[in-house]
Amino acid sequence: MSARSVQVERGENGSILMRNSQPLEPYPRVITERFNAALAECPGRIFLGERGENGVWHAITYAEAEGKVRALGQALLESGLSRERPLAILSAGSIAHALMALAASHVGIPYCPVSPAYSLLASNFEKLAHVIGVVRPGMVFVENYDDFAPALARISKNDFSIVANRAAPENMLSLAELEETTPTIWVDKAHRAIEPDDTRSILFTSGTTGRPKGVITTHRMTTANQQMFLQTFPEFVREPPVLLSWLPWHHTSGANSILGSVLYNLGTLWIDNGRPVDGPPMQETIRNLQDIAPTAYFTAPAGFRLLAKALRDDHSLRRKFFSRLSFFFYSGSAMPEALAREMDAISEVETGRRVPLYSCYGATETAPFALAVNWPGASGRQVGLPMSGVTLKLIPLDDGSLLDARLKGPSVTPGYWGDADATAQAFDDEGYYRYGDALTPIDPQDITKGLVFDGRIGENFKLATGTWVNVTDLRDRLLTAAKGCVADVVIAGEGQLEVGALIFPNSHARSDAQSLRDEVRAALRELSLGATGSSTFIARALLLPTPPDAAAGEITDKGAVSQKSVLRNRADDIARLFAVPRHPDVITPDLGE
Repeated sequence: MSARSVQVERGENGSILMRNSQPLEPYPRVITERFNAALAECPGRIFLGERGENGVWHAITYAEAEGKVRALGQALLESGLSRERPLAILSAGSIAHALMALAASHVGIPYCPVSPAYSLLASNFEKLAHVIGVVRPGMVFVENYDDFAPALARISKNDFSIVANRAAPENMLSLAELEETTPTIWVDKAHRAIEPDDTRSILFTSGTTGRPKGVITTHRMTTANQQMFLQTFPEFVREPPVLLSWLPWHHTSGANSILGSVLYNLGTLWIDNGRPVDGPPMQETIRNLQDIAPTAYFTAPAGFRLLAKALRDDHSLRRKFFSRLSFFFYSGSAMPEALAREMDAISEVETGRRVPLYSCYGATETAPFALAVNWPGASGRQVGLPMSGVTLKLIPLDDGSLLDARLKGPSVTPGYWGDADATAQAFDDEGYYRYGDALTPIDPQDITKGLVFDGRIGENFKLATGTWVNVTDLRDRLLTAAKGCVADVVIAGEGQLEVGALIFPNSHARSDAQSLRDEVRAALRELSLGATGSSTFIARALLLPTPPDAAAGEITDKGAVSQKSVLRNRADDIARLFAVPRHPDVITPDLGE
């Protein structure tokens, strides 16, 4: 795909249609067909690797994986699973998880990877029960039975069998037993019977604004999106890709993009059980990067912020990390300009060049990627231009300064599992999927320069004056102005006379409370100097004493802070932020407090 090579059509109502100039090339019917190529080209290549409980890496080759996928496919068919009785997987990413998921895909059985938080962090298992009730699985797989026993006990009234990889009770199936099944001709018959638009997986949305919805991912969506990515980023396969990834497999980026891209391109995936969270989770990622040199590195901006500190401080880690790296890749939230330039500087020190920073935009409903920034210098809220095979429709909102994004293409979902109402609401009368996001051109006079994300339409709000507040714009401007002392920001003020912010400080900034307040005040003042009205600057801010709570849904699976969850959970803090007279903890742009 040539960068910025798009066709643009403009409608009389101000709408814009955009398509990539390069057609989408052919792609497989089912992603497990790629095992055939692996057996011919690289049967002994490592497909997946993970650390065992003893800390030692354990790996499986393509030949070994293909044999286990066929055996497990036979076992799933014999267990009575079908398109109406899917497989549910409650555990995080692992070799066993991948084999079960690929086995189901290979024989046409949908599978549903469920957020482990619903089983391991929840107190009432309400979301887990909801997901199981919607999916109605014929089998549930867990990595370690002991970890999931309390959750399984709460949902065991449902009609399904349980399979565990470890600690399976004597009366329960184990993964090892299923792997001993002898595959028969029925595996091949089931595989040949799969239609491209059959359901491959069911991926549930986060449910931060209501009950989670099960997004249908078809076989066509999976393979078409992988071909889109390959054409967009050909350097990804300059050599067989080697990835180290923490991205969760119940989420589209981990399940579809990362795991899918490794199999599609016959690469190697080392499973990272760390996370981009300061402390032990990120320390585990650094530990893994000391062993594994990736050919490309995918993470969220929060991950790059922590990675940058580690790379600055550790020369040996930096040398290992950059030894064969072709590009950085971020998604999920905006990349602060200062952080992007910091990654540039670190890569220049080590390699003498800027390692390209790329990004894509999409959703669970688009498998996931639909637009891409495949030219160097991605940062901020850039979402790029349409990838091959999709049509982007932009509809003007209000005064036309914002454009409502909608999409058609082979990677777009047909709808939500068991939810006809949600499916109908997700598409417009021309069959385009509604993202619910606003996009704007970088240059209104030349739309081929790319688009930027301008916020979730449902997150923007009005002040009491009736003026709309662009949440994403204010958040990003404050993060930039704060110059590193702030980890994240949640914008508040619906129905108020002015905009406020709840601020999560960086851990290192908490130690000097007065300096932190001074830096935040200076950042607020910087925003206020360029303001054109009450909706374009932040008039008051409150430092939060505790970090975002993952168990309460305040951190998404991609490591980003959930605006809606924080606003819902921290009503007392919002009341303090807007109290009259002003609470002494509130910081304003004024010189004095």
